[in-house]
Formats: sequence, structure tokens, C-alpha cells
Amino acid sequence: MPSKLKILMILTSSAPMGEAGEPTGLWFEELAAPYYAFIDAGAAVTLASIVGGPAPIDPRSVKPKGENEASVDRFLSDETASAALKVTVRINGIDVSVYDAMFLPGGHGTMWDLPDSAELASLLTKAWAQGKVVAAVCHGPAGLVNAKDETGAPLVGGRRVAGFTDSEERAVGLDAAVPFLLESRLRELGGRYESVADFQPFAITDGRLVTGQNPASSALTAKLTLEALKAHPTR
Repeated sequence: MPSKLKILMILTSSAPMGEAGEPTGLWFEELAAPYYAFIDAGAAVTLASIVGGPAPIDPRSVKPKGENEASVDRFLSDETASAALKVTVRINGIDVSVYDAMFLPGGHGTMWDLPDSAELASLLTKAWAQGKVVAAVCHGPAGLVNAKDETGAPLVGGRRVAGFTDSEERAVGLDAAVPFLLESRLRELGGRYESVADFQPFAITDGRLVTGQNPASSALTAKLTLEALKAHPTR
């Protein structure tokens, strides 16, 4: 186990839902809760995104200070974290070998740009081949759909996975807005999809792959990521 873990958090750069959709982006708690789980564990965290620069925050996921989840308010008051969110690193050209884990927070924005990014698919495929931990929560697993494992098969194929359920998507009224239903796609790729009741915390580990179901699962997904890093050190 290295003295200081390095974790790359990869965020969406997509602010609208499709061509003329309502505003979306990153779901703030799915960034903030894992971010501080990692920071408080002594890890160094780098914030990256598909195109770099400011990462869009879904306006539905942030309220005035004092009305948010504790991790979100902490982030809003943290000058270092807030500054990093405005200057995220573009994933193109990132050297995955220097990181121990990749973590993909969700938010509906991920459904548009993460699956379409060949650069992301390549980065995650390389990370997996190098023995890194790969983790994602809620809609973040949308970024896994084109990643491959060491055999060239879909990364999620044959592995236990979680992600935003089709019924949760219908419950929030966005099942017709998203380009595909995440649960269905993970199943189509051969993922051994698992879930609990809608909007309840749930996350699972399958070796070096860690996934969580929804926003309520973000802290648990981060906890399991840290446990996976202890079980599968890469440096």
C-alpha cells in the first residue's frame, strides 16, 4: 500500500439533457461525499472531466449553504475543492499509471458524454489492465459501457454491478429523456445487475470493480472503493 493513495475522479462535462434539454450535469453529493471520504482517508484526489475546465453541476443537486448534505456544504466552503472543480483536467492524455483508482460520480449529464467518449473508454480499459480499482455510482456506470476488461470483453460482463435503476429513472420522470436506460444497458452487456428498493443505499464490489445504485449510495461506494484499494494495491 503506497503512503498516499492517488484517486482520479472523472466528471461529466455535459450541461444540457440532449440537444435542447433542461439543465443537468454532475450530481453534487456524488462528487462531494466520495471526495471527502478519500481526502479524509489521506488520499490525493484529482478532478478530471471529459473536456476539462469547469464541470457543470446539476442545479437540482445544490441549495443555499446550510440546506445541503453536509458533504456538499463542506465542498461549497472549501476553496481548494471549489477551485479544482473550475479547472478540471481533460481526460485526454492522462497517465493512468500514476493513480490507484478511477471513480465516476453520476448526474444525468453522464448519460450523454461518458458513453460517447472513446478517450474515457480507452482510459478505463488501460486502468483495468494495469490492475487499478474502477468505481462508479448512480449514473456514473454509464462511463463503463464501452470499457473492456483484459480479455477484450465488456468490463461489466459477468461481474456484479449496480447503477441507477430503470424504475428510479421512471420515478424521476426522465426515462424518456435519457438516451438509454442504464440498468437495461448494463444487463445487455452481461452485467450481473443487482439493486435494492428505489433510492435506498446500495453498493457492491466485484474484485476491483465497485458500483453504487443512486445518490444515497455515494458514501457507501466510496467506502467500498477504499476497501478495494486495500485488497488490491497497485503500487
